[in-house]
Amino acid sequence: MNLGPKDGILLEMTTCISSKGQIVLPAAIRRRDGIAAGETFAIERLDRGDYRLTRLTRPANAGLVDWLLACPAKGFYTPIPSESTDSL
Repeated sequence: MNLGPKDGILLEMTTCISSKGQIVLPAAIRRRDGIAAGETFAIERLDRGDYRLTRLTRPANAGLVDWLLACPAKGFYTPIPSESTDSL
């Protein structure tokens, strides 16, 4: 395992391919990135012996900011006048 010089960022780890052709992501990487069983990844062959693994499933709340930014512009909402609830 190779950690970054200052903040302990994982730079590289090794793993092996099982007899079923499966690659296991080390637990340290899964914990750090919140990767759970069943998540989907794409693998891209860049060159002989050089591959890129990309997470396809989005973490919880991914897209929340986009959704909030898609809300109507300011001034769209007009409050409805109602009686005070102070006397209840």
